[in-house]
Amino acid sequence: MKTVLVSAAALIDIDGRVLLTQRPQGKPMAGLWEFPGGKIEPGETPEAALIRELHEELGIETWESCLAPLTFASHSYSDFHLLMPLFACRKWGGTPVSREGQTLKWVRPNEMRAYPMPEADVPLISILRDWL
Repeated sequence: MKTVLVSAAALIDIDGRVLLTQRPQGKPMAGLWEFPGGKIEPGETPEAALIRELHEELGIETWESCLAPLTFASHSYSDFHLLMPLFACRKWGGTPVSREGQTLKWVRPNEMRAYPMPEADVPLISILRDWL
């Protein structure tokens, strides 16, 4: 089974809310909510991939020093195995905006279970809630 490496961020605002993005129609797992991020390209570190993805998806800038490793997901889907480090990020430049047709929502950690998420993301909710 192929392993897919993805890097994701829990962007945390001053009120302790976390940014979730909804996968747009036409993409796998459309309609599900997730932490922003994306695939790690060959030769990229998880941090570099996340900085690139946050700029591409949300139009924001952040720096490696602002990405704190929090936890990771390891989950087998039917056709691939996902390995995804989750970084906490409280500092970035700019305002997150949808650049790829995704819906954005700031959510309190204790309300995240109301948002359907990919199976790999679900265990991260309680870790993030307890950490915050």
